[in-house]
Amino acid sequence: MRQRTVIPFGPQHPVFPEPLQLKLHLEEERVIEAIPVLGYVHRGLEKLAEQKDFVQNVFLIERLCGICSFMHALCYCQGIESLIGLQVPDRARFLRTIWAELARLHSHHLWLGLLADALGFESLFMQVFRNREIIMDVIEATTGGRMIFCSCLIGGVRRDIPNDLLKETIARLDQAEKLLDQIAPVILAEYTVKERTANLGIVTKEQARKLGAVGPVARASGIAMDMRTLGYAAYGDLDFAPIVEEAGDCYARIVVRVKEMYQSFDLIKQAAKRMPKGEHALPIKRLLPDGETVVRVEQPRGELMYYIRANGSKKLERVRVRTPTYANIPPLLHMLTGAQLANVAAVAVLSIDPCISCVER
Repeated sequence: MRQRTVIPFGPQHPVFPEPLQLKLHLEEERVIEAIPVLGYVHRGLEKLAEQKDFVQNVFLIERLCGICSFMHALCYCQGIESLIGLQVPDRARFLRTIWAELARLHSHHLWLGLLADALGFESLFMQVFRNREIIMDVIEATTGGRMIFCSCLIGGVRRDIPNDLLKETIARLDQAEKLLDQIAPVILAEYTVKERTANLGIVTKEQARKLGAVGPVARASGIAMDMRTLGYAAYGDLDFAPIVEEAGDCYARIVVRVKEMYQSFDLIKQAAKRMPKGEHALPIKRLLPDGETVVRVEQPRGELMYYIRANGSKKLERVRVRTPTYANIPPLLHMLTGAQLANVAAVAVLSIDPCISCVER
């Protein structure tokens, strides 16, 4: 009988942007079982959301996670708007879409940079983050913030993007897209990347459904599930289809995310071109939420779900968040089983793009 060794992977590790521990059960260099250990950054934000009034919660909710901040605010605001029966202006819907795709771009650039670093491409890591700075500068120019946008509010958006700034934004994004044209082939066509990712961490379509995979993890396994197809914000007015790969391995998940970056550039350009005129926000004075609702949006990592229950007062009875990283942990444990120890870092980071702040709250 082979001797089994248990080693901790994390919580502090160069490939983890946030603390997560995986207890790896090994036989020699092969992973037999992986057990996740969570709870390093729990902050009790769901309980705190019940103690603030529903307007103040927008600022609180956006701080669940710096990387996914805008998507949390968007999902929460859409939930409150459905409870008070408010239809936001068309211009606000398009502006929300632009910022949602900017959030996806900066998140996917972060993932791509960490992937390059995990695979040993340090110069590529710097090139990716240089390109990400262009995206962050656009976010700062249009919202005033870089990580925390604070641009979404109940009834619309906090600020407009004037047409001249919108044109400048598209010009900067064209520059970022051209730089991505130089970066993407290094990842997608590099021999060593394929050797370390192809046929590794395979999750079949049936396994992805059974394990509850969402986002790029599910789409890389052939499941065309993307909450943007629900048509929230302005997605129903844009030409859009989920990006799907069939292989279900680590390389397929890379391909999906890289293609989604190009798709985000296209969606922002479409939204800018079709941007309607008019107000960007509606007042909500004397409107109080009542009832309960479930809202879903597509975060960069997959389906984000909010359950909100209100009682007609300023304070909510319950706010419950189900994040995509939480849903993708069972598929991750499946990917790691049978993997070599040397491949754990690449599988853990590039396969699910973990966001632990969202998971633990």
